[in-house]
Amino acid sequence: MAELKALEPAAIWHFFEEITQIPRPSGHEKQILSYLIEFARQHKLEYKQDATGNLVLRKPATPGMEHAPGVVLQSHVDMVCEKNSDVTFDFDRDPIRAYEQEGWVQARGTTLGADCGIGVAATLAVLDADNLTHGPLEALFTVEEETGLCGAFGLGNGMITGAYLINLDSEDEGELFVGCAGGMNTVSTLHFDRESTPKGYQFMRMDVSGLIGGHAGDDIQKGRANANKILSRFLHRMLLQEIGIRLAYFDGGNLHNAIPREAFAVFGIPAHESKHLIERFTQYKQELREEFGTAEAGMDLSLSDMPLIEKVMEESVQVNLIRALCGVPNGVMSLSRVIPGMVASSTNLASVKFIGDTGIEIVTSQYAALPSAVQEVGEAVAAVFLLAGAEVCFSRHFPGWVPNPESHLAQISRENYRKLFNQEPIVRSVHAGLECGVLLQKHPQMEMISFGPTLRGVHSPEERIEVASVDRFWRLLTAVMASLSA
Repeated sequence: MAELKALEPAAIWHFFEEITQIPRPSGHEKQILSYLIEFARQHKLEYKQDATGNLVLRKPATPGMEHAPGVVLQSHVDMVCEKNSDVTFDFDRDPIRAYEQEGWVQARGTTLGADCGIGVAATLAVLDADNLTHGPLEALFTVEEETGLCGAFGLGNGMITGAYLINLDSEDEGELFVGCAGGMNTVSTLHFDRESTPKGYQFMRMDVSGLIGGHAGDDIQKGRANANKILSRFLHRMLLQEIGIRLAYFDGGNLHNAIPREAFAVFGIPAHESKHLIERFTQYKQELREEFGTAEAGMDLSLSDMPLIEKVMEESVQVNLIRALCGVPNGVMSLSRVIPGMVASSTNLASVKFIGDTGIEIVTSQYAALPSAVQEVGEAVAAVFLLAGAEVCFSRHFPGWVPNPESHLAQISRENYRKLFNQEPIVRSVHAGLECGVLLQKHPQMEMISFGPTLRGVHSPEERIEVASVDRFWRLLTAVMASLSA
């Protein structure tokens, strides 16, 4: 692990390495919050924690800058916990095994936690430094961002008072984000009875793995495969058109805000149909290779024998389930009429999980800039599952952030980027939820912007961060703080 400390800027990588050693799944942030409180005590910084668990550390202005507008540096302390199925790892106990290779830092078989650990690390580097120019600083560390922006929604009154907020949770260096999508989850539940497996059936397991996955919002336009859709499509063909399978189990995806990379199903078939199934399975794999090509080079589909299972889903419910999974919308739903090429609305078939032995919960996530568009897509998804006999509910809607590219903070950030790197940054909105949308509702007069280093593969074990971009991110952050204090 010492190799990370050798990277530049050393101040950020020192703290990032320390953070990787602290387990911090969403909803279990106690250890990282204790670490931050101890940091505040050691540095003699004022701190405050609200009932939700969010934490604010305050650093006085550089001498002579006391009357400058206050700046809030904001990041979330929790991380997405995803691992490859062949990796043994306990996110509640084990440190992340991070390493650098060919200019990128990533983890061995798990998510890295650079989302948003690198923002936390940069904030600590600012608080630790004694050679930076800035006005009064507030460092806001929120909790449970990845499970629904819970920390931002529960932010206590008076926690932050600054005029400007810099969110450090972006993933594309060279891009300044001045807006984001809103969204919600649509959760459907099917209940069923089990019945005896017909005589003469043998059981098989089909696995889909090796997909790229990624963020359910920001990566949805990249045409990546969804493991739940890949699996249900094959089952639909075999169930309704050719063989007549009997489903025993279906499991796919884990997180509402991630494109599922893996899924599997256990099902029975008449023993005399095994050769036919294998032939169609082989054909299906070839079809997918032709459809996705190099976009999903690591895609792997496998078929294996299973022991006899005595009870399967009742036939009518399994038909409704597989039809719904096959037919539910997934991917980009509409494009922006304002910004050419930008996604306006989308939906993701995020996870399919058994609840006990007689229930199935299907979670989907919707993103759109406008609340009405989020609702429209959610209702389209709900309609499919309602027709299948499911119970459907909607999660709390999180608001979008209406872009204001002409704000003073956006202009200062753009000017500093141009001076530092002799090129114009991209100023845009992101098709994903950021805490800025929620925080702006609570502090409507506060100007906000979001920027960060380059991350790829977030919300998946392919998550990685470009080392060179961290230096550019640090230089821009410190320059913007200095300019705002002038």
